[in-house]
Amino acid sequence: MNDILQVSYRNMDSSEALSTRIREEAEKLETFYPRMTSCRVVVAAPHRHHKWGVLYHVTVELGVPGGPLVVRHEPSLHNRLQSGTEEGKSRHAEAALRHKDVYVAVSDAFKAARRQLQDHARKLRDDVKTKSCEIRV
Repeated sequence: MNDILQVSYRNMDSSEALSTRIREEAEKLETFYPRMTSCRVVVAAPHRHHKWGVLYHVTVELGVPGGPLVVRHEPSLHNRLQSGTEEGKSRHAEAALRHKDVYVAVSDAFKAARRQLQDHARKLRDDVKTKSCEIRV
């Protein structure tokens, strides 16, 4: 996995501990689908919100036969706070605030990548159910 993994950081310093965590998560992905040809991870801290602090964005690009799979895990406070009720606003804000911790943001991004990778593998194996139409005459 080490030869196909690329990790880059934007607007933040690189961290050996975070790189190790990303490497472990990528190795887990390889157990679900060993035919991956590349794995590129970008961890970004785009800007600071005066009220919320830094919310990390994580992008995972997986090279697989049949085309690349891209997971962009970017929390958006603007869209989440458009909910109608006060309870809904606070619940969505708390979910977005989880991404103040870069390790949680990386974990969530790799969980989403794993789901996409499993779906892709099912499609290649023809394990996906299709709708069948019966025509009665």
